[in-house]
Formats: sequence, structure tokens, C-alpha cells
Amino acid sequence: MYTTFAIIIVIASIFLTLVVLVQNSKGGGLAANFAAGNQTLGVRQTADFLEKATWTLAIIVLLSCVLATAFISTGSGRQTQLQERLENVQTGVPQFPTTPMPTAPVESTTPPQE
Repeated sequence: MYTTFAIIIVIASIFLTLVVLVQNSKGGGLAANFAAGNQTLGVRQTADFLEKATWTLAIIVLLSCVLATAFISTGSGRQTQLQERLENVQTGVPQFPTTPMPTAPVESTTPPQE
């Protein structure tokens, strides 16, 4: 499910980028190409459509991001060896080595007495 939301986010982001690039900050943009008076899609209607498309795509990206976080797997099904060791130490008594450490012969540093 997370992959589905990730794909939706990428597609909506690409469309949002294209819609924003088509707009002109001065009010021209795509609407400037439709300057003729007798057209079904007039200048104002084109600007309204682009503004609604921008808001709709932005909301889709935002909601998809929020919903995608709900489907991120936490990986709680598998534990690493380190996590298992930490749980064993926290719940029980730590185990100390039972075999004695090998000792090296101690050399005398004092000079022999005569």
C-alpha cells in the first residue's frame, strides 16, 4: 500500500509542477494564449481552472504523504541479533564467563639477593 501512495505522490507532484509552470505570475501564462473574445474557455476560466488544479493537486500530494506514513512498515516482525541480546540482558541476569582466564607466569622484577 505504501508503494501505491508513493506512486500517487510522484505522479501528482509531476502534474503539480507542470500546472505551476504553465501559470504566469502576472496573470498571463496559458490564459494569455486565449485572448480572443468568443471562446468557450475564456481567459478567466482558464485561470480559474489552473488555480483549482493547483490546489487540488497540492491537497492530493499532502494527503497522500500523510496516508503513506500510516503504511510504512516498522519491521517489527524481524529482530536483529543485537536487539535479541539486549532484550535477554534486560530481562535476565547477565551471564558471566565460567571458564577461568589463563594466567601468564609472573616474572620477578627485583634483582636476586646475594
